[in-house]
Amino acid sequence: MGAEDPEVVPFGAWPSPITADSLVAGATGVGEVVPDGADVWWAESRPDEGGRTALMRWRDGAVAEMTPGGANVRTRVHEYGGGSWWVDGGDAFYVDYADQRLRLLSGDGEPVLLTEEPAVRAGLRYADGRLSADRAWYVCVREQHGDPGESGAHAEPENQIVAVATDGSMRVEVLAAGADFYACPRPSPDGTQVAWVQWSHPNMPWDDTELWLADLADGAVANARRVIGGGAESVWQPEWHPRSGTLHYLSDRSDLWWLYELGVDDPVVAGPEITTPGWVFGTSRYAWRLDGDTATPITIGVTDGVEHCEVAPAQTFFGNLRGNEHGLVWSAASWAEESSVWRGATRIKAARDIGLDAAFLPAGEGITFPTSGGDEAHAIFYAPANPGCVGPPGARPPLLVLAHGGPTSAARSTLDLTKRYWTSRGVAVVDVNYRGSVGYGRAYRQKLNGQWGVADVDDCLAAARFLVERGDVDPDQLLIKGGSAGGFTVLAALVASDRFAAGASRYGVADLAVLATDTHKFEARYLDSLIGPWPEARDLYEQRSPINHVERLTSPMIVLQGDEDEVVPPNQSHMVVEALRANGVRVEYLEFAGEQHGFRKAENIVAALEAELTFFGEVLGFAPVL
Repeated sequence: MGAEDPEVVPFGAWPSPITADSLVAGATGVGEVVPDGADVWWAESRPDEGGRTALMRWRDGAVAEMTPGGANVRTRVHEYGGGSWWVDGGDAFYVDYADQRLRLLSGDGEPVLLTEEPAVRAGLRYADGRLSADRAWYVCVREQHGDPGESGAHAEPENQIVAVATDGSMRVEVLAAGADFYACPRPSPDGTQVAWVQWSHPNMPWDDTELWLADLADGAVANARRVIGGGAESVWQPEWHPRSGTLHYLSDRSDLWWLYELGVDDPVVAGPEITTPGWVFGTSRYAWRLDGDTATPITIGVTDGVEHCEVAPAQTFFGNLRGNEHGLVWSAASWAEESSVWRGATRIKAARDIGLDAAFLPAGEGITFPTSGGDEAHAIFYAPANPGCVGPPGARPPLLVLAHGGPTSAARSTLDLTKRYWTSRGVAVVDVNYRGSVGYGRAYRQKLNGQWGVADVDDCLAAARFLVERGDVDPDQLLIKGGSAGGFTVLAALVASDRFAAGASRYGVADLAVLATDTHKFEARYLDSLIGPWPEARDLYEQRSPINHVERLTSPMIVLQGDEDEVVPPNQSHMVVEALRANGVRVEYLEFAGEQHGFRKAENIVAALEAELTFFGEVLGFAPVL
């Protein structure tokens, strides 16, 4: 079967070399990338090893795993983690997922524990650290979880900035406390100051945050003061300039997140949106290119949903960007290639060879379309792509509408074999950047405030309608899928409309009142902006909760859930499944043991995707080739 003479096969039933197993076989995810002298380190996640993350080092062309076998480098601060490690001068500091204790790995020695075993297992969690100039302290975020039996089942953990002694004495000094959240503690290169970001309920880090500065000496601070923020401004990623020593930061005070220098009103770099929302620690969206005494800022921008950076113009998605005197390092991917790691012109970790004809991997199409209220929304559209197959004459393909999580997040402009799994089988995909998504500025982000479950649903329906009217897809074969907040959008869309033939919800929110009262600290007040304050807006919570309108759920659904999810607990999915069964609506439910918020184990990633394809095929009447 050649590309010159493709076979006519019903949409959805095209045979494809992209199997669910191929998504995880040999796959490794690239996390943060950090230069250390001439070496480059990165975090590497491995689905086929239970989703564990290892620390890797590139030195003189050789790559080695540095953490001990079985180590899982992952912090649970804010539950979403990130910033679980750092390396400086050959010393790697990291948190192991099993106990959340901080460790120091020097050279080829064994890791040394730097923090005590807490009374509550994994009750002291560390993230987003940096070494002090004198190397005596590791300055980081700490999240302290108490015993629910002592303080109540819903008592919130306490977040702080702390300094952890690096000598193994397990001495820990509190540098900042009292705010609900902290991030980005950054000691100055001369050792005299420390900067950090903080915020409090009901704000999220993309709403209103503050930049603080304090004098630092021997594990203690003085003269702590707020220097930026306290209004309608999101400040993120403070960094000290490597030459002048001045403090820089990102702010969205001009709608888009731009780069500023402390004490200077005009941005250092303006133009496209630079940063992404602070769901996780450890992101780095700008760095300095060093050349003698000069340091030129290099940023990662977002234009029309696609990321770009001058260091790698062929790439369309960037993990992070950092630099030192040996050059810039970054991770990046493109429409046709998964993430790889670079230092300058040298690719030090190649993307895995997926062995696919480029015809399976055309670039996504950015689309802008009209939606409710006379507004516009955005999406990335992927038409079916398989050089060996075409659909029957006159037929149009099914459309899978994707609602991303967050909801303060965005569709990724990179190769995602999960999307190609569908398009290579003849199912079109549209990844919707509904109002509230990032990459389009603060004003667009805030269009979801008070409108969650309305604007996002309208935009998903509008994206499908736009593609139907353009002639791209079959109006009678519309599907919708999402996870977490995207799962809520799926449920809300199926309640609000009968346009979708079926839906898939992964750990989706069904009852907003339950989410408002039974979730982790980081998101405990998130719904204040998305819906309204709880319990004052109780009526609106009940009105928007899909579980309160189960009589309108008439479309078949597949529901998937992890049994250890603390972000969206399993009871949310249980309620949906029970309601659908009571209504006599076709439903399939899969609950995966040992999974949290998102599936990390290879066998579960495979099972979930194959189950969704099989379910949708049965509903729409095509026979998929797994």
